[in-house]
Amino acid sequence: MTDPALEHPLTALARQQPDKPAVVLAPSGATLTYAELDERSSRLCRVLEARGIVPGDHLALIMENRLAYAEVGWACRRYGISCVPVNWHLSADEAAYIVDDSDARAVIVSGTLGELAGDLRARDLPKVDVWLCTGDVEGYERYDEAVAAVDGSPYPGDGRGAPMFYSSGTTGRPKGIQHPPADLVAASRMGALRPLPSPDRDSVYLVPGPLYHAAPYATSMNSVAVGATLVVMERFDALETLRAIERWRVTGGQFVPTHFVRMLKLPEEVRSGIDVSSLRFAIHAAAPCPVEVKHRMMGWWGPILWEYYSATEAIGQTTISPEEWLQKPGSVGRANGCTIHVLDDDGRELPPGEHGTTWFEGGWPTAYHKAPEKTAASRNEKGWRTTGDIGYLDEDGYLFLTDRRDFMIVSGGVNIYPQEAEDVLTMHPAVADVAVFGVPDAEMGEAVKAAVQVAEGYDASPALAQELIAYCRDRLAHYKCPRSIDFVDEMPRLASGKLAKRVLRDPYWQEHGASRIV
Repeated sequence: MTDPALEHPLTALARQQPDKPAVVLAPSGATLTYAELDERSSRLCRVLEARGIVPGDHLALIMENRLAYAEVGWACRRYGISCVPVNWHLSADEAAYIVDDSDARAVIVSGTLGELAGDLRARDLPKVDVWLCTGDVEGYERYDEAVAAVDGSPYPGDGRGAPMFYSSGTTGRPKGIQHPPADLVAASRMGALRPLPSPDRDSVYLVPGPLYHAAPYATSMNSVAVGATLVVMERFDALETLRAIERWRVTGGQFVPTHFVRMLKLPEEVRSGIDVSSLRFAIHAAAPCPVEVKHRMMGWWGPILWEYYSATEAIGQTTISPEEWLQKPGSVGRANGCTIHVLDDDGRELPPGEHGTTWFEGGWPTAYHKAPEKTAASRNEKGWRTTGDIGYLDEDGYLFLTDRRDFMIVSGGVNIYPQEAEDVLTMHPAVADVAVFGVPDAEMGEAVKAAVQVAEGYDASPALAQELIAYCRDRLAHYKCPRSIDFVDEMPRLASGKLAKRVLRDPYWQEHGASRIV
């Protein structure tokens, strides 16, 4: 019998609570117990080992929110390889770039993404040695058959493989962000989310967002690491999310403001008819939450909303409790495990109340994959890092964000970089010049809009606008593409050729009586 002191942490949990649900999918109710998760992740470790994958390698995972996501994530962690979650909405070209750039030696794809899986397999990706799919797609080995054919006893390794997430830069080229290995139990209690509420063994933790994003992925792993039950929404739906809270007596969860907006838009009689009294806390991040929305959520759920501000690069973090926020509405909190500096354009420290670029001293030692020059460029001469956000500190050290240095769009908690769509639309013959930017949207926070200068010989029209949107959607993930297009006579370019994008963007925000808040 294995010495309990030498057991893998997941194996220990499976021994102590074998039949307890580790992961539940909502609304279907499909469940993976701790015993099943331990066994299936152990089997996948042996599959990868038998096919020559070694600790330190990378594995690209392209999958919707499914039970197998947990199996793969935990196999990567215990075998010591880096899981690279890939957004399954991407085009085959976009996904192939990440697979290749990440140096992935293994790819696991959902069988329901047959067209994407087939297109990806047809690409020239010589670094990939292992292709697994949960369905029948030519060129792939069947995932279920592969794991069923190997030993299912607990795999002893605990390599603490750390994930690597991709985040597009302002140039539109995705960059791999390698996180350091970490003890997930310690991380869930004391790490990046300290002093936010964290799950324990008695918790039922809800993740309504896609697992390919850093926060949902990390919180899902942390929840299982402490023995909680994780409830994952297969796809976010406001009503189904509330029903999941009631059905599984959810005690906490990770949200973005768009989730709150959509739930608040449900009819009052629907919302009031669902029991959410089991909730002890709700954590939100990823995008600014309008003050009115947060006040309304606290009026509904009670003062249980906790907020943090950070980045996928883990450059540093602020946190704010519900009680603090009610005293400092609009703030994203005080520094947590780091120091915040607000600097002017010359790098001079600014006093409280003055707006400047926010810099973090501290944070986790993340790095850009295969890009030491980008890693170095992300730091100033003192080693501090920034997201490029503009804000100020008040006299009590609370941070308020007021603008973005660049023009990244934050829509529904997702970062969108305009140049990707600009680069695509520029190639359309009807486009002489183009700019893409974010405009106010009541539900998503921001919506993607394009301003187009029509090429000679073409006429601006609603039909052309729809043609350009379709053209972009054929080449990029839909959420990156404009939802609307306005036509302009001439782009406001400076003599240097630089586009004065604010001249185009700001009137949309002024029309709504607001400045662009991030």
